[in-house]
Amino acid sequence: MRPQNSNPVRGIRRYPENHRERFLSSEELQRLGEALDTELREHGDIYAATAIRLLILAGARLSEILTLRWEYVDLERGLLLPDSKTGKKAIVLNAAVRKVLEELPRLNGNPFVICAHKEGQRLNNLHRPWWRIRKRAGIEDVRIHDLRHTFASMAARKGGSLPRIGALLGHSQMQTTQRHAHLIVDNLRQLAETVGNELANAVLGSHGR
Repeated sequence: MRPQNSNPVRGIRRYPENHRERFLSSEELQRLGEALDTELREHGDIYAATAIRLLILAGARLSEILTLRWEYVDLERGLLLPDSKTGKKAIVLNAAVRKVLEELPRLNGNPFVICAHKEGQRLNNLHRPWWRIRKRAGIEDVRIHDLRHTFASMAARKGGSLPRIGALLGHSQMQTTQRHAHLIVDNLRQLAETVGNELANAVLGSHGR
């Protein structure tokens, strides 16, 4: 709306951005898994607890999990297709994620994986359960998005290259590989299995035993 080169702040140096990176340690993951089990016992909200488990085990974005519909879940091929109508990259499932999804109750008439208490609706956010769970686990500084960072960190420690990790996380710079997705799924599944197995014991706790 302004004439070209008339921005009054043009040429002013911006404040540097400090990107906050937070990864959970093995001990913190163990405490988080125990806190999730306690959440289920005390509050019985299996969908909130499942959403958090999926965020860790799949390395997915919060929006991808909360908006996920059962029609986008392909357990046979081991893939999630969140927002598939928009052409976003599929998420490769490891065995731990498949187990969580297979055991999750499906509510009649509700198309969403993570259901809300209202009939046919999805859970909109995880603010309250996440506040309780992280406080119980003693990780009050951990944000939900840090669960995705933890997945990426684990993948890096297990030898995943940056392109492979980017593909697992569905980063936009990897969109050029979309046309060859069927050729890289097997390699990605091996990496996803390695990460999922490492995280599953702590995150699933008694839920997976």
